[in-house]
Amino acid sequence: MTNPFHEPLTADNAALLLVDHQIGLFTGVRDISVGELTHNVTCLAKAALRLNLPVVVTTTAADSMWGPLIPELRAALPEELEIIDRSTVNAWHDDRVRSAIRATGRDKILIAGVSLEVCAAFPAIAAAAEGYGAYVAVDASGTFSTTKRETGLLRLQQAGVIVSDYASLAVEILADNAHPLARDLYADLDMPFATLVGQLAAAHGR
Repeated sequence: MTNPFHEPLTADNAALLLVDHQIGLFTGVRDISVGELTHNVTCLAKAALRLNLPVVVTTTAADSMWGPLIPELRAALPEELEIIDRSTVNAWHDDRVRSAIRATGRDKILIAGVSLEVCAAFPAIAAAAEGYGAYVAVDASGTFSTTKRETGLLRLQQAGVIVSDYASLAVEILADNAHPLARDLYADLDMPFATLVGQLAAAHGR
């Protein structure tokens, strides 16, 4: 049986699902600083759009319990992008979310969510069970304690979901640093060392 994770991520086979990066939930995040989490998920969204990946975004009870998306992420997304607000704990159990993913025609899903062990893990495990290649960007997700983070990561790995950092997923899709999008993509990822090297190369006419 072929392992779906042996096939690399590409701009043609991957889509991004962002789950519940909401103001109210961010107030409880303890395993990563709120500033770093905001930076990482916003960079991930920008990189996905740069690479032309379909992006599906969902919230839970945005008008009551958890509030709207964090403003930095909302600003990075196209104005016309519909945010799917749902009530189900597992985003995969919402027909609109599942239909939006299926409509992309992609068989690999990059997922980030708050919290990691629920909002990212539950749809990732459900997608993997349906045959998708599921990847969770751990540093673009957050949760409420170290224990929740550790047990969430264990459960993801037990279910066959790939865990990664956000930048590695984007760079795998880029594949070639000679690609015309490379410089802009690294800027989207906000990797200062890459930006500095690019500036030095430009200064020396390379």
